[in-house]
Amino acid sequence: MLAKRMECSSATVTGMLKKLAHLGWVVYKPYHGVTLTESGQAIALEVIRHHRLLETYLARALNVPWDRVHEEAERLEHALSEYLEDRIDAALGHPTIDPHGSPIPSPNGAIANATRLHLSDLAVGDQAEIVEINDHDPKLLTHLAQFKLFPLAQFTVKALEPFDGLITIQTAGQTHVLGRASAGQIIVKKLDVP
Repeated sequence: MLAKRMECSSATVTGMLKKLAHLGWVVYKPYHGVTLTESGQAIALEVIRHHRLLETYLARALNVPWDRVHEEAERLEHALSEYLEDRIDAALGHPTIDPHGSPIPSPNGAIANATRLHLSDLAVGDQAEIVEINDHDPKLLTHLAQFKLFPLAQFTVKALEPFDGLITIQTAGQTHVLGRASAGQIIVKKLDVP
């Protein structure tokens, strides 16, 4: 799974996992998986912080489209110094979420852990607000942007197709149809509407 996600060979991933285990950042058991140690988790949260701050900076300061910021931030995240991280954080007003709604870890590594309800989990009549959208598929982000489906957008589920998994939602007077796979990439919170 890691080799596929990172687009490299299984041998390369195995070699890297062994190096990370030697450094004490992961516990690696061949054919049983890998888990982060406490120090590995702290380092991972720092990289996530860099990544999401960079995404936010690229979007706000440089007007990089939200479907491109993820790829650009991946190129820069490991080169970001703590000094520059602090300057970017301050210049942005200490943001708590990135352009896709993902929480930005605090400087001490704390990260908001909210319940993860997907749009695809909703029922007809449910009203909800988009909280976060998975940023790994630029084509999906481009598609959703056409419908103005960004974090904080509110909508109502109008129909669910039981066989094809199509979900019809209405937002700001517009009706949109999403597939179950796309809807599964959108994290929402249900709204309590009387």
